[in-house]
Amino acid sequence: MNERKGILFVLATAVISGVSIYVNSIGVKFANPYVFTGLKNVIVALGLCAVVLCAKEWRDIIRLKGKDWLKLTLIGVIGGSVPFLLFFKGLSLTSAAKGGFIHKTMFLYVSFLAIVFLKEKINKSLLIGLAALVVGSILFLGIGPQALNWGDCLVFLATLMWAAEIVIAKRTLNTLSPRIVMWGRMFLGSVIIFGFLAVTGQAGSIFSYTAEHWKWIAIASAFLFGYVFTFYTGLKYVRASVATAVLALGAPITSVVTLIAQGTVSIHSLQWVGMAFMVAGVVSIVGIRRLRLLPSSQSYGARDH
Repeated sequence: MNERKGILFVLATAVISGVSIYVNSIGVKFANPYVFTGLKNVIVALGLCAVVLCAKEWRDIIRLKGKDWLKLTLIGVIGGSVPFLLFFKGLSLTSAAKGGFIHKTMFLYVSFLAIVFLKEKINKSLLIGLAALVVGSILFLGIGPQALNWGDCLVFLATLMWAAEIVIAKRTLNTLSPRIVMWGRMFLGSVIIFGFLAVTGQAGSIFSYTAEHWKWIAIASAFLFGYVFTFYTGLKYVRASVATAVLALGAPITSVVTLIAQGTVSIHSLQWVGMAFMVAGVVSIVGIRRLRLLPSSQSYGARDH
């Protein structure tokens, strides 16, 4: 595995994320957003347990040291539980396009944290790319502070927590496999979420769910599994700033999916310009050289851009 394939994994994550934001915005309205989140995460956690068992990595989990468990627990808290509760509650109160936009501003916070804590290099390409992504994001959705509602604020808070988690996960991936990190995130996170549901007396509502509820939970779970598997696999081999910059492409994908599915969202000329800026920003951060080599099967080592 190398950096080129890592970028391909994150590109897949951007597509999955763009579609899943729209799907989740529908599914979360059919059920209690907290219970919806808990069930979805548990299903993904069970799927990852199967992956770990099939990969025979359960022996590595048994041999984990105290500091490894501490990192995984922290990832489970600020990545696999609390922000999910905040995000899906917020998504039930705002639009899919706006929620997707706020989530995709994560690249700004991750880039700052990665420079400070991961010592990722600041260079002209990174600065130009970040600037283009900011301009593109503003042009694409054109929202200001006055347009934010309570749901948007919850999504924003969840995004900040996920940004911090990605930086911690990136460092953890130096010593642990992506499968163990994603397993820790979702399994430990699910335990915390269901603890919250039990304490608040919401867990019992699961037994009243209909086939329609379970249909949307199953669909959302499939998207979440794809998101977690592709993103954390890619994150191991690319810089955190690069991974989240590519992930920003999910915002216009959400709007395009909404337009196709509902026909109620129109994409104006200024938004097309915004998309162009966002794509240019990702290209600047990732690098033309890496993009040109993506289809190649030849080895390409991980090098700093």
